[in-house]
Amino acid sequence: MNAVELNKVLEATVSIDIVALQAAQKYLESAAATNLELLLVELSNLLSNAAQSENARKAAAIQLKNYLTSKDESVKIQYQQRWLTFDANNKQGIKNNILRTLGTESSHPSNAAQCVAAIAQIELPLNQWPDLIQILVNNCTTPNVPDPLKEACIEALGYIVEDIEPTVLIHQSNLILTAIINTMRKEEPNERVRVAGAQALFNALEFCKDQFENPDERNYIMRVICESTQTNISKLSVASLQCLSKIMSLYYKHMENYMSQALFAITLSALDSKDDQVALQGIEFWSTTCEEETDLAIEAQEAAELGEPPDVVSKHYMLGALQYVVPQLLKCLTVQEEYDDEDDWNPNKAAGVCLMLIAQCCMDNVVPHVIPFAEHIGHADWRFRDAAVMSFGCIVDGPDPKTLNQPTWNLIPHLVHMLKTDSSLAVRDTCAWTLGRICERLPQTILQHPSVNDLVAALLLSLENDPRVATNACWAFSSLAESAYDAAENLAGDNEEEPQTYILSSYYATIIQKLLLTTARPDANQNNLRSAAYESIMELLKSSPRDCYAVVQETTVTIIARLEDLLHHRQSSNEKTSGGNYNDLQSLLCATLQCVIKKMQQGDAIQISDTVMSAFLMMMSSNEQSSEVQEDALMAVGTVMEVTDKHFAKYMDSFWPYLVASLQNHAEYSVCAAAVGIVGDMCRTFGAEMANFSDKLMDLLVSALSDQALHQSVKPSILSTFGDIAMAIGPVYTKYLQVVIHILKQASEATVDKNDYEMLDYFNELREGILEAYSGIVQGLKGEDTANNQLEQLKPYLQIIVQLIISVSEDRDKTDSLTCCACGLIGDIVTGYGVSIKNFVQFDSIADLLSQGRRSRISKTKSMAHWASKEMKKINAL
Repeated sequence: MNAVELNKVLEATVSIDIVALQAAQKYLESAAATNLELLLVELSNLLSNAAQSENARKAAAIQLKNYLTSKDESVKIQYQQRWLTFDANNKQGIKNNILRTLGTESSHPSNAAQCVAAIAQIELPLNQWPDLIQILVNNCTTPNVPDPLKEACIEALGYIVEDIEPTVLIHQSNLILTAIINTMRKEEPNERVRVAGAQALFNALEFCKDQFENPDERNYIMRVICESTQTNISKLSVASLQCLSKIMSLYYKHMENYMSQALFAITLSALDSKDDQVALQGIEFWSTTCEEETDLAIEAQEAAELGEPPDVVSKHYMLGALQYVVPQLLKCLTVQEEYDDEDDWNPNKAAGVCLMLIAQCCMDNVVPHVIPFAEHIGHADWRFRDAAVMSFGCIVDGPDPKTLNQPTWNLIPHLVHMLKTDSSLAVRDTCAWTLGRICERLPQTILQHPSVNDLVAALLLSLENDPRVATNACWAFSSLAESAYDAAENLAGDNEEEPQTYILSSYYATIIQKLLLTTARPDANQNNLRSAAYESIMELLKSSPRDCYAVVQETTVTIIARLEDLLHHRQSSNEKTSGGNYNDLQSLLCATLQCVIKKMQQGDAIQISDTVMSAFLMMMSSNEQSSEVQEDALMAVGTVMEVTDKHFAKYMDSFWPYLVASLQNHAEYSVCAAAVGIVGDMCRTFGAEMANFSDKLMDLLVSALSDQALHQSVKPSILSTFGDIAMAIGPVYTKYLQVVIHILKQASEATVDKNDYEMLDYFNELREGILEAYSGIVQGLKGEDTANNQLEQLKPYLQIIVQLIISVSEDRDKTDSLTCCACGLIGDIVTGYGVSIKNFVQFDSIADLLSQGRRSRISKTKSMAHWASKEMKKINAL
């Protein structure tokens, strides 16, 4: 490989000539496969050579970066490990080259800076490249450093701190922050350097915890940021405002003095800016404030229930700013064009979202600031009509329904009339959306209103309107049907499993028929209309009373016919049907059929089950490469199994190979997860007969757990399924006991970083799965017949189980559902073993856990804790 040849290849990677582009890609792939290390060295050499063309250097940097990192986390780890195996001299040469490149590129932002960050992500956590941060900082702070070099180095620092774990650079955080702030100061003459500094600071704010605890350092940082917002440089103002929003989220408790002295005025001015990007950041600041204060209100309530003070007290900034911020947001709602691109994020859309957040944060207090504006829905200018309707739609979730009842009652007839007759497409669209919000959030008002019949008629008419209006009409029907069904259920009380009738019964057949026609519109692929129509059908099927059952049956026949027609006429997996992707349509039909089967009486479901199962098996056989369709088909099969019960046994021979293949499909984890769910369904359907399948299924489940490539989200459900199998087959489960207990013990020893909320959620789900497995095992080994009770086999492991319960009890980050599972397991153990277990469970932590469960606001948890407490009292009395 020579430099001249590589230069030509890299030039071709940005060519519009497809043949040249493909040839260049093949060349680079071949070079990487032959000797990747040498290729990276050559790429870095070319990158650092300022005499080469800018296109070739840029392409070299992109190729280099793409071999060092990836957005896919698993691939990224592989690339990082691969880098560590390279020769030390080659790695040093590459690093020297990319550092030498900084400040020599004409393109912005710096591609070399991204390469620096990619290597830093690998080496800094391992205490390698120890002088990197100091080199970059020196180039940002030393006088007379060329501006391009300063800009590139500050960008590199920003990229590094964006992705690296903050603890890695904890000892250099002050150094990094000083360099970044230095480039943001108003004394810095170069605009691009200041912008790069502000963007880097945004990425570095999570590193600033210590600095924000120090009043002097915090004051300095805030002063520089606030000064940077007051500039004619749009990018700098935007980046600085972004920093303020993030600071409000990260360091809310320190913001009181700054809010009154600077932040309120700065952000209010931004809201009124003619620069959309600046205005967007002003709106974002108040949206962030709302989100933070809403969370603080929840935390304060939870702390009060525990008799503790909250960690951070809300200062109610949003409440105090309502009279100033809301008028500006309402003004933003009026600035729009009728055919704005839905994907463009602009102040109009941001203002609507902010108004919704304000309603949730300030609740009733927002109403008097919006209702006078919302009542001007008869304005001659469609923009003001649309803004008036939108403003009301934004606040229906948050305030007390009683507060909104009268304004809503007054507006409904106008909204229905406008939905039918307004000349503006945008206004009709917003009316449909707002009526859907009212149906969802204020059901009693809409259902008791004399205009409800007119509403149904208007929504039916809207299904023939422009796709964007029709899509919102579909959603409005979904909300209306759900609310109507809930109201009918409440009226019926506990006397009936499902209501006999409801307010939509007389329209039900017409609505379903219209929605089915909507799914077949030639333009149904626009604005997600086809999906919205099918989802509306599903909700109407789910929320149907008894007197609509005949329509449910007719709909079943229609959906089966559509699915069969689709399967039989497919020519290739890429074929388009009715303007939509084949697999997407197939999934929609499958989900709709699943929904309708759930609603059917068992006898009727059994009559159609042969046809339905034939279609589902055909789906699984003809879509082996489509994980979405496989998943949908498996979930639908689970529904057939649930409804037909033991009648499903006749399909097991034909379905079994697909189930096994799906459980082995660890790469497409959603398919594997759906198959695990099917195993649970089988346990509940077949009971003791599961022993015919359990050996193979246990092998498959254990194999899945041991595969590191399987996505972690599947593993909690696998553990829970161990319990399902135990409950199904009973004492026979003892043959799996030793292996399963070993797996559960290993899983219970897992630990996570509790500052990583995603991993904390997974950790709680994992422990739920473990507890559910133990509960199932206890119940299964106990059996229904005292003579076959095998609980003594579990007794040697009781200390492990109880210790897990204690650790859950003492965990302040446990979820309510985890508490419920732990209380259930306590009850199962006590019920199973009786007084013989008394000494095992006499711990204050267990008593505390049951007490917490009894105080839960979730009825299931409360009931479980009360039951377990009663069982404990029984053995304590003996």
